[in-house]
Amino acid sequence: MRVHLCVVGRLRAGPEADLVTDYLKRFDRTGRAMGLGPAKIVEVEDKKGGGKPAEAALLRKAIPSGAVICCLDERGKVMPSPDFAALLAKRRDQGSQDLAFVIGGADGIDPALVAEADMTLSFGKMVWPHMLARVMLTEQLYRAASILSNGPYHRA
Repeated sequence: MRVHLCVVGRLRAGPEADLVTDYLKRFDRTGRAMGLGPAKIVEVEDKKGGGKPAEAALLRKAIPSGAVICCLDERGKVMPSPDFAALLAKRRDQGSQDLAFVIGGADGIDPALVAEADMTLSFGKMVWPHMLARVMLTEQLYRAASILSNGPYHRA
């Protein structure tokens, strides 16, 4: 199952970008044998200033046709890492070819796009900057692959 991170904004070089790159490499390496990955990031940017609706239109174009859509939203479901790993495995086992995680811009994701999503996910009640949300998501993807492969990374 291919994993797509469809995100608003560009992540400049720096420690956050280094972490995202590292965790995606780990996820691809660990998940490949289990039918997870590859993972890729698709960045979109609304240069015309159309707000959330314009960002949503760009995000919809970035999401592969037929993909399971998961929007990261502060009102989404909060789950422990083993449940997140089980969710990935369930979607893979159901035959999903693509899973798209959507991270909005500074103002969040357009409610219409959230309504179209198959699920929403939250990293807690706090709001996180999108660059940190990317780091946290890629780390959780790697952690999920580690959990599913019975690797030593996750300690319950």
